[in-house]
Amino acid sequence: MDRVRQRRRRAGGEPRRHGLGRQVTSSAAALPAVPVGAGIRAGLGLTLAAFLAASAWHLSGEAGGTRLALSLVFGALFGFVLQRSRFCFLCVWRDLLDRGDPRGVLGILAALAVGMAGYAVVFGAWLPDPSGTRLPPGAHIGPVGPVLALAGLAFGAGMAVSGSCLSAHLYRLGEGSPTAPFALLGAALGFVLGFLTWNPLYLSGIAEAPVTWLPRHLGYAGSLVAGLAVLAALALWLLRRPLPPRPVPDAVDPLRAVFAAVFVARWPTWLGGLAVGAIGTLAYLRLGPLGVTAEIGGRSRQAAASLGLLPERLEGLDGFRGCATALRDGLLTPNGLFVGGLVVASFAAALAAGQFRPVRPGRGHVLRGLSGGILLGWGAMTGLGCSIGTLLSGIMAGALSGWVFGIAMLAGITVTLRLGRGLLT
Repeated sequence: MDRVRQRRRRAGGEPRRHGLGRQVTSSAAALPAVPVGAGIRAGLGLTLAAFLAASAWHLSGEAGGTRLALSLVFGALFGFVLQRSRFCFLCVWRDLLDRGDPRGVLGILAALAVGMAGYAVVFGAWLPDPSGTRLPPGAHIGPVGPVLALAGLAFGAGMAVSGSCLSAHLYRLGEGSPTAPFALLGAALGFVLGFLTWNPLYLSGIAEAPVTWLPRHLGYAGSLVAGLAVLAALALWLLRRPLPPRPVPDAVDPLRAVFAAVFVARWPTWLGGLAVGAIGTLAYLRLGPLGVTAEIGGRSRQAAASLGLLPERLEGLDGFRGCATALRDGLLTPNGLFVGGLVVASFAAALAAGQFRPVRPGRGHVLRGLSGGILLGWGAMTGLGCSIGTLLSGIMAGALSGWVFGIAMLAGITVTLRLGRGLLT
């Protein structure tokens, strides 16, 4: 049986999870495997890392290029951490629902805890008195109301249908995912649909919605303590049962063990969560909140505007905090380089780990990617961000909007998974 499984893995036919969470064997043929040794893969990965470092160095030497260089560096770090720890909101929630394994969700809680503490320190230095009318510069603090909840539901449903959130599709693009390109294309279409529905939604439910920043009401200490208490309560609830055992690796040479632990084996999700929280804090300190949809939304808006598809005005949109979707003027933008660094670094990490396994897309990949991507794009545009921008960066910043979007997103995932499985059985 073990030999059969090994042959299936080498041939690319191992069952994998798609779309609505059911295990299916891909109907698309795996592309021929290239017999590349671990040393060559590691060398290719290091070459890509050197390329990213050289690109950042070059950008830093240009006039006004420091921000662009930092965006590329932070994007690369973020992509490496996502790929190594498999930091995917859908995956960890599905593990909890299907197998009762809470480790992935605990990793997300760890990221939020580190980010909350880090943001509180930065806020305290930049805005010592949070009780006034000002908000921290650039922080993702959005309006709270039924439209935000609807956006979260749609985004969660899109995750369940397409198989990932937008950030996970980006790092899986670097792994050769057959669904990710179509999900990202669908997301661009979903953004355009979101722009077309924005004005009536804004006038009916967003314009008067409150923008609630918890430190304004509780102070920095009170907001941080309350947030950490909620995370601790969730963690204790998740740990009420023993954790499923992890396979113990065979003893190997210590140097090889270190290399395998860093570049081959999946990182513990708690470690990825700590790294994500630290990256989120440092990125906000030097650049702005983490987010992966500003470039997709901005380019989609630019393309739709050039084709005359958008209304003359998008009421109030550019005045809100979140993943900005303003028209792009130049070729290189901070968020574009962040996303580019994310994809290239995840590709390098997947190469080094032997996890770059491109698969020829089948009809199911195309349909799931496009349909789920449209929901992802509409939810991200209407919610002013995705699971990284609105949820992760928002909760770290003490925004009530982050909690509302996150709860609605998890509800959208759960309902869609159960409905989908009911239809498939």
